[in-house]
Amino acid sequence: MIGIASDHAGFELKQHVMQWLAQHGYEYKDFGTYTAESCDYPDYAHPLAFAVERGECERGIAICGTGIGINMALNKHQGIRAALCWAPEVTVLARGHNDANIVVLPGRYIAPETAYEILQIFLTAPFEGGRHKRRIDKIPVP
Repeated sequence: MIGIASDHAGFELKQHVMQWLAQHGYEYKDFGTYTAESCDYPDYAHPLAFAVERGECERGIAICGTGIGINMALNKHQGIRAALCWAPEVTVLARGHNDANIVVLPGRYIAPETAYEILQIFLTAPFEGGRHKRRIDKIPVP
Protein backbone atom coordinates (compact mmCIF):
# COMPACT_ATOMS: atom_id res chain seq x y z
CA MET A 1 0.00 0.00 0.00
CA ILE A 2 1.31 3.41 -1.02
CA GLY A 3 0.04 6.49 0.80
CA ILE A 4 -0.42 9.73 -1.09
CA ALA A 5 -1.20 13.27 0.07
CA SER A 6 -1.15 16.78 -1.31
CA ASP A 7 -2.32 20.28 -0.67
CA HIS A 8 -4.21 22.37 -3.22
CA ALA A 9 -1.02 23.23 -5.15
CA GLY A 10 -0.22 19.55 -5.57
CA PHE A 11 -3.76 18.40 -6.27
CA GLU A 12 -3.48 18.36 -10.07
CA LEU A 13 -0.24 16.39 -10.12
CA LYS A 14 -1.65 14.03 -7.48
CA GLN A 15 -4.48 13.13 -9.87
CA HIS A 16 -1.91 12.15 -12.53
CA VAL A 17 0.14 10.21 -9.98
CA MET A 18 -2.86 8.22 -8.74
CA GLN A 19 -3.74 7.30 -12.31
CA TRP A 20 -0.13 6.19 -12.93
CA LEU A 21 -0.13 4.11 -9.73
CA ALA A 22 -3.35 2.36 -10.73
CA GLN A 23 -2.06 1.69 -14.26
CA HIS A 24 1.08 0.10 -12.81
CA GLY A 25 -0.78 -2.11 -10.34
CA TYR A 26 -0.02 -0.23 -7.12
CA GLU A 27 -2.65 -0.02 -4.42
CA TYR A 28 -2.79 3.38 -2.79
CA LYS A 29 -4.60 5.26 -0.07
CA ASP A 30 -5.40 8.92 -0.68
CA PHE A 31 -5.01 11.08 2.43
CA GLY A 32 -6.31 14.22 0.67
CA THR A 33 -6.77 16.93 -0.23
CA TYR A 34 -9.69 16.04 -2.45
CA THR A 35 -10.15 19.38 -4.24
CA ALA A 36 -8.04 22.23 -5.59
CA GLU A 37 -9.51 24.59 -2.98
CA SER A 38 -6.89 26.34 -0.82
CA CYS A 39 -5.87 24.28 2.22
CA ASP A 40 -2.97 23.69 4.62
CA TYR A 41 -0.41 20.98 3.78
CA PRO A 42 0.20 19.81 7.40
CA ASP A 43 -3.43 18.64 7.55
CA TYR A 44 -2.55 15.98 4.96
CA ALA A 45 1.15 15.44 5.67
CA HIS A 46 0.66 14.25 9.25
CA PRO A 47 -1.94 11.51 8.54
CA LEU A 48 0.30 10.21 5.73
CA ALA A 49 3.35 10.23 8.00
CA PHE A 50 1.51 8.40 10.79
CA ALA A 51 0.36 5.73 8.32
CA VAL A 52 3.91 5.14 7.09
CA GLU A 53 5.28 5.10 10.65
CA ARG A 54 2.66 2.52 11.71
CA GLY A 55 3.34 0.34 8.67
CA GLU A 56 -0.14 0.84 7.23
CA CYS A 57 1.56 2.19 4.10
CA GLU A 58 4.88 0.81 2.93
CA ARG A 59 5.92 4.13 1.39
CA GLY A 60 4.41 7.51 0.72
CA ILE A 61 4.13 10.20 -1.92
CA ALA A 62 3.51 13.82 -0.98
CA ILE A 63 3.02 16.85 -3.21
CA CYS A 64 2.75 20.58 -2.62
CA GLY A 65 3.65 23.57 -4.77
CA THR A 66 7.40 23.58 -4.15
CA GLY A 67 7.54 20.38 -2.10
CA ILE A 68 9.32 22.30 0.65
CA GLY A 69 6.46 22.89 3.10
CA ILE A 70 5.00 19.40 3.04
CA ASN A 71 8.54 17.96 3.27
CA MET A 72 9.19 19.97 6.44
CA ALA A 73 5.97 18.75 8.04
CA LEU A 74 6.66 15.12 7.15
CA ASN A 75 10.19 15.17 8.52
CA LYS A 76 8.95 16.25 11.97
CA HIS A 77 8.01 12.59 12.43
CA GLN A 78 10.76 10.42 13.90
CA GLY A 79 10.06 7.46 11.60
CA ILE A 80 9.95 9.44 8.39
CA ARG A 81 12.73 10.11 5.90
CA ALA A 82 10.97 12.30 3.35
CA ALA A 83 13.05 13.37 0.35
CA LEU A 84 12.21 16.25 -1.96
CA CYS A 85 12.90 14.85 -5.44
CA TRP A 86 12.74 16.95 -8.60
CA ALA A 87 14.89 14.76 -10.85
CA PRO A 88 15.40 11.02 -11.31
CA GLU A 89 19.07 11.26 -10.32
CA VAL A 90 18.17 12.77 -6.96
CA THR A 91 15.65 9.99 -6.38
CA VAL A 92 18.28 7.28 -6.96
CA LEU A 93 20.33 8.77 -4.11
CA ALA A 94 17.31 9.40 -1.87
CA ARG A 95 16.49 5.68 -1.99
CA GLY A 96 20.00 4.24 -2.23
CA HIS A 97 21.74 6.39 0.36
CA ASN A 98 18.93 7.72 2.56
CA ASP A 99 16.34 4.92 2.46
CA ALA A 100 13.66 7.59 1.88
CA ASN A 101 10.24 6.26 2.78
CA ILE A 102 8.28 9.23 1.42
CA VAL A 103 9.04 10.95 -1.86
CA VAL A 104 8.03 14.59 -2.09
CA LEU A 105 7.26 16.13 -5.46
CA PRO A 106 7.18 19.86 -6.30
CA GLY A 107 3.81 20.01 -8.02
CA ARG A 108 4.30 23.39 -9.64
CA TYR A 109 7.78 22.67 -10.94
CA ILE A 110 7.78 19.24 -12.59
CA ALA A 111 5.75 17.72 -15.41
CA PRO A 112 3.78 14.52 -14.89
CA GLU A 113 6.29 12.64 -17.07
CA THR A 114 9.13 13.61 -14.72
CA ALA A 115 7.01 12.59 -11.74
CA TYR A 116 6.47 9.17 -13.33
CA GLU A 117 10.23 8.66 -13.79
CA ILE A 118 10.79 9.65 -10.17
CA LEU A 119 8.07 7.30 -8.94
CA GLN A 120 9.42 4.37 -10.94
CA ILE A 121 12.77 4.78 -9.21
CA PHE A 122 11.33 5.52 -5.77
CA LEU A 123 9.11 2.45 -5.80
CA THR A 124 11.73 0.01 -7.10
CA ALA A 125 15.23 1.18 -6.14
CA PRO A 126 16.81 -0.63 -3.20
CA PHE A 127 18.52 0.89 -0.17
CA GLU A 128 22.28 0.25 -0.36
CA GLY A 129 22.78 -0.20 3.40
CA GLY A 130 26.38 -0.33 4.62
CA ARG A 131 27.78 3.05 5.65
CA HIS A 132 24.45 4.63 4.73
CA LYS A 133 22.61 2.50 7.32
CA ARG A 134 24.90 3.81 10.05
CA ARG A 135 24.12 7.36 9.00
CA ILE A 136 20.35 7.06 8.84
CA ASP A 137 20.34 5.32 12.22
CA LYS A 138 21.66 8.62 13.63
CA ILE A 139 18.81 10.73 12.23
CA PRO A 140 16.09 10.25 14.90
CA VAL A 141 16.39 12.58 17.88
CA PRO A 142 16.85 10.56 21.08
